[in-house]
Amino acid sequence: MRILHTMLRVGNLEKSIRFYTEIFGMQLLRKKDYPEGKFTLAFLAYGPESENTAIELTHNWDTDSYDLGTGFGHIAIEVDDVYAATDEIRKAGGKIIRDAGPMNAGTTIIAFVADPDGYQIEILGKKLLA
Repeated sequence: MRILHTMLRVGNLEKSIRFYTEIFGMQLLRKKDYPEGKFTLAFLAYGPESENTAIELTHNWDTDSYDLGTGFGHIAIEVDDVYAATDEIRKAGGKIIRDAGPMNAGTTIIAFVADPDGYQIEILGKKLLA
């Protein structure tokens, strides 16, 4: 078993695709309109779905925004250097909501970014395995 994808409902599909491809370097794997259902699905990942978990962006044509609710936490993305990644994300126009630094009550370096719909993305440095 493995995780295939995480689905996020988005208000502006093209803006969200640009965010995940230009800010986080993901690839748009596929995009399909479903006219009878009035929605579009786009799948993005860091490589083929046979080897990578994807993000599924769902755009319902009649909805411009969503309540994020309190149940969803965040997506986590591993980077080589959290400080450098945060600087690059900021330069590219990403919204940093927590600058890089040690996590609360710990030493792991993290940062948080908001995507165009307000979903949080945690940026983590690579963990050294003992």
